[in-house]
Amino acid sequence: MDIRAIIMGITFVLMWSSAFTSARIIVEHAPPLLSLSARFLISGVIAMGLAWALGQKLRLTRGQWKATLIFGVCQNALYLGLFFVAMQWIEASLASIIASTMPLMVGLFGWLVLGEKLRPMAVGGLVLGVIGAGLIMGTRLSGGADLLGVAICVLGTAALSVATLSARGASSGGNVLMVVGLQMLVGAACLGVVSPFVETWAVSWDLSLVLAFSYTVLIPGVAATFLWFVLVGRIGAVKAATFHFLNPFFGVLVAAVVLGEKVGPLDILGVAIVAAGILAVQLSKQPAVVAAPLKTAGE
Repeated sequence: MDIRAIIMGITFVLMWSSAFTSARIIVEHAPPLLSLSARFLISGVIAMGLAWALGQKLRLTRGQWKATLIFGVCQNALYLGLFFVAMQWIEASLASIIASTMPLMVGLFGWLVLGEKLRPMAVGGLVLGVIGAGLIMGTRLSGGADLLGVAICVLGTAALSVATLSARGASSGGNVLMVVGLQMLVGAACLGVVSPFVETWAVSWDLSLVLAFSYTVLIPGVAATFLWFVLVGRIGAVKAATFHFLNPFFGVLVAAVVLGEKVGPLDILGVAIVAAGILAVQLSKQPAVVAAPLKTAGE
């Protein structure tokens, strides 16, 4: 992994993690589902436009259509929709920490439900993740964090984990940016249908809302997605996914700097333990390196 790939990976994680802070600002001024639907509509159109400019076509394999529907509903509508709703009541830093446990949930569900074998390093990572998450949850809940908001975030993360397992490998076949754009439009349609029935369309317009919404559309919505696929093309999906262990760090850092959210010593310790667990799970997925046989003299 070269220095350019490392810079790209860190930049992607920073973009992804910052989305929780901008979302927290948005839901303070506008209905969460309506806002998210509008974000996906705009981001989806931009992504499909970029895909068309890059020569990608609206011709997908059956597996890609499956991935488009599953991720459009489970990732964009359920996962992010639930998180936007929950962030009306919980802090952005806590939401980002819960979301960052997704690789741990995928490993756990794959083991418990699908019977997938886990390497010892992955098992150790899951144990660390549970310990770290439990420490953070205990600290935040005892400090007055909203239990319903936490439960909604956990449910959203579980929905994304199930979708990841269900559509594993289904997005292969090219046209990746076009697929992502379509997934966003699926999410926009689902949320747009539900929104009028569950929330009041009242928006408090000010500069912070405009800036946060624009940032969410362009940076986490489009730029981070594009950068992710460039990174995967450079170093592969398994190595690229290793950078996810930085998500809890950056999520807490951005929320503390931008929103002034307080971070205690136990939060820092919990984040470090969760990050170590995520790193262990991701590293366990790396293919084993087989040493070349030694040559004897004369060969």
